[in-house]
Amino acid sequence: MDDAALLRAWAAGDRASGRTLFERYYEPVSRFFRNKAAEPGELVQRTFLACLEAADRFAGANFRNFLFGIAINVLRKHYRDVGGRRWVDAEQSSVEAMGLSPSEAIAGREEQRLLLAALRRLPHELQLLLELHYWEQMKVADLAALLEQPEGTIKSKMRKGRMLLEQHLGELASSPAALASTRDGLDRWAAELRAALPLPPPG
Repeated sequence: MDDAALLRAWAAGDRASGRTLFERYYEPVSRFFRNKAAEPGELVQRTFLACLEAADRFAGANFRNFLFGIAINVLRKHYRDVGGRRWVDAEQSSVEAMGLSPSEAIAGREEQRLLLAALRRLPHELQLLLELHYWEQMKVADLAALLEQPEGTIKSKMRKGRMLLEQHLGELASSPAALASTRDGLDRWAAELRAALPLPPPG
């Protein structure tokens, strides 16, 4: 069954269809929260529950975008709840600036740890744009549809995100060699980090 059919069946009371959707998308949704929140497992559960509650609003075009849109809303609500006054908005607040401690991700290489730390310094929206691009292979058109913004705006924000990322990499690097290695192999380190990120156990 495709995603739309599974969601319709789940909304009609078929729990097996819900479990199939959960198993199909658990890994990417968990990865989405892993570098942004201390309790990613709880936010994963909230996302799938909200997905079920919003099933009647799914138009059948792109379930992945629909689910990630819900995940973004769940994350922003979480930030408003726990960040208090430290949460300004998605364009200004970062995980680091709010003093939050994301769940520890096991990164075996210095370049991977450096990249994770630099991503956490980015404004929330820029962090999620780059992580969705690098870890979920979302193209500009996917991101524009997901965030309901023009493709030109997404391209501009991604350029800004990469510039800030390089700036933070320079601030955090322990040595010129580590900085050069991370910058020169950014796509490769991001891909390896995607595979290395541990996932919380399914609830």
